Amino acid sequence: MEELYKQIQVYLKMEEEIPFDEFENYYKKIIKTFNEQADQFAEEDVWKALFISENVMSNAEDRSKQEKGQKAKKFAKMSQRLTLWAKNFAGRLGELGYNEEQLNERFEKMFEEKAE
Repeated sequence: MEELYKQIQVYLKMEEEIPFDEFENYYKKIIKTFNEQADQFAEEDVWKALFISENVMSNAEDRSKQEKGQKAKKFAKMSQRLTLWAKNFAGRLGELGYNEEQLNERFEKMFEEKAE
């Protein structure tokens, strides 16, 4: 999980978009990790997974609107699948007692980490 989190921080610092193939490979690593390990994530990993999901989901959604044809469909599918994971992770954090304001505050701190 840590490797995926560090990588999203690198991507968020970049000025230019990564190529489709690199984006797709990163997405596949995310989904594989979530499918295999999400049930065992500790609280800190759930936070990181939500952060990753939300950022890649948002980026994929934006790209689906910019692209045409197969790539647009692939980006839309990535966004849809990550939306489900994001809801899962947000729900788990809610069960741990976090409210929306706390989620937003934590996200702000996580975004600040990328600026360091």
